[in-house]
Amino acid sequence: MKAFLMLISTLLLSVAALASEGAIDKIDLTHHWAGYAAILVFVVAYLFVIFEEQLHLPKSKPVMISAGLIWILIAVAYMTDHVSGPVKEGIQHNFLEYAELFFFLLVAMTYINAMMQRGVFQALRDWLIAKGFSYRQLFWLTGILAFFISPIADNLTTALIMCAVVMAVGQDNAKFVALSCINIVVAANAGGAFSPFGDITTLMVWQKGVLQFSEFFVLFIPSVVNFVIPAAIMHFSLPIGTPDKPAPNADASDVLLPGGLVIVGLFILTIATAVSFHNFFHIPPVYGMMFGLGYLKMFGFYLSRRSRNWRISEINPPSEKVVDPYEFDVFAKVAQSEWDTLFFFYGVIMSVGGLGFIGYLALVSESLYVGLGPTYANILVGFMSAIVDNIPVMFAVLTMNPDMPDSQWLLVTLTAGVGGSMLSIGSAAGVALMGQARGSYTFFSHLRWSPVIMLGYFASIWVHLWLNG
Repeated sequence: MKAFLMLISTLLLSVAALASEGAIDKIDLTHHWAGYAAILVFVVAYLFVIFEEQLHLPKSKPVMISAGLIWILIAVAYMTDHVSGPVKEGIQHNFLEYAELFFFLLVAMTYINAMMQRGVFQALRDWLIAKGFSYRQLFWLTGILAFFISPIADNLTTALIMCAVVMAVGQDNAKFVALSCINIVVAANAGGAFSPFGDITTLMVWQKGVLQFSEFFVLFIPSVVNFVIPAAIMHFSLPIGTPDKPAPNADASDVLLPGGLVIVGLFILTIATAVSFHNFFHIPPVYGMMFGLGYLKMFGFYLSRRSRNWRISEINPPSEKVVDPYEFDVFAKVAQSEWDTLFFFYGVIMSVGGLGFIGYLALVSESLYVGLGPTYANILVGFMSAIVDNIPVMFAVLTMNPDMPDSQWLLVTLTAGVGGSMLSIGSAAGVALMGQARGSYTFFSHLRWSPVIMLGYFASIWVHLWLNG
């Protein structure tokens, strides 16, 4: 607990770059009752987040309360000095940061939900199951697919899909399921680290303009090392043989529906649009994503017309019991987005932004990035990400904005992305798979292999510094 509180304190103290970026009439609240109260509010809120599974309290609720209370404390402190302008500017600045992230993720989630509804991922899962691969082949296939799908889709969705394959073919072998889930978590997090779209942290770095789109791909080889070393060691502990092929699934919803592959193409085109907007027109990527959402809405209109014609030609009289393969509602896909996650980001960004506004930058800036140096500081960020969610950690680093070269910004992007693999609770993928493979994949089954994952962590850092540093 002492170590945990020290990490939380380090996080809180490292988020104050906003306090030094052009504010007027700034008041130092670092030794003010409002500053201490704000830290306490955030720590309590984050404790609720950590124990989300035990309390059954969605993680967005405590941090949204935290965000409101922190800015109220700041406003009250400023009112005593009859100053209000900087508080309004601080809130608007942080809210704009959140708004860009919100709409970017909303479009991405909508596309992922659309692909799921069209059966794209289910078709991939059914293909893997039907092939009759051995335990070891499935271990590597699900890991490799997780590594290469997560840079485009988010690592959480990727991990859930691959875990569904593992559970479908190997649910009678708990050891295979546990090792495969560990491998999937490591692979999904590693794959997300070398793409601006692969993880929230890489997206935040790219949208902030710290690194250009193409610069992230130099992390490909370090990410491969991070995934392959633990997988190669775990390989020798896998059961030998081939699992029994499960009975075929007759559920029509698992069939690839019309337009599924088109939506995959539109999603790739949307990503290309966002990159082009950023690189060629110097427009924030979120505008390109919203433009790309228009592609999906227009295609949804086309599917709705096909649906109407299909119902007229195929059903007489129309019956709701018949499944319409063309039925598609874009707004239903928007409604199915992970709203708890999106509002969690709001609470984190506004809370951390408020703590940054208070003025805790200098305390940790000197001790972390000057005292330890950027390399050791960025390695420490990875360990913090394994205990505290990597989103507030990365937002803290971005708002602190330490003066370091691109190779160090790439290093912190790598460590924040893959550091969460060291513990099952260190990433959303790990937490989700503990629920999906309950009883087989647990905190302690993952912890048993943490030294091996840590070996991959340090090896990927060494490779990055050797190649890029």
